[in-house]
Amino acid sequence: MGKSQEPLKVTCPCCKAKLSVDAALGVVLSHEEPPRKGPDVDLTNAAGILSEQQRQREDKFADSWFQETNKEDILAKKFEEAMKKAKDAPVGKPIRDFDLD
Repeated sequence: MGKSQEPLKVTCPCCKAKLSVDAALGVVLSHEEPPRKGPDVDLTNAAGILSEQQRQREDKFADSWFQETNKEDILAKKFEEAMKKAKDAPVGKPIRDFDLD
């Protein structure tokens, strides 16, 4: 087989991972993942972020509450619209695939 060579040390340009590659075999022997970065949040504005999230939760809850309390009215209006569409639709036999032959 010949003399063994030192594996090549390569850094990935995309993710900055460190790879150890055997040049003779062309395989990756080992890799080290780059250190992960934490979230990019400014803690000086944490109170503002929390208040915004609470406002969003309250808005979603209020919307859900409105839809649930007015569920019957909403469904009745949807039914009336569907009936109007059904009355306006032409009445006839549906075309089947084998009728087109």
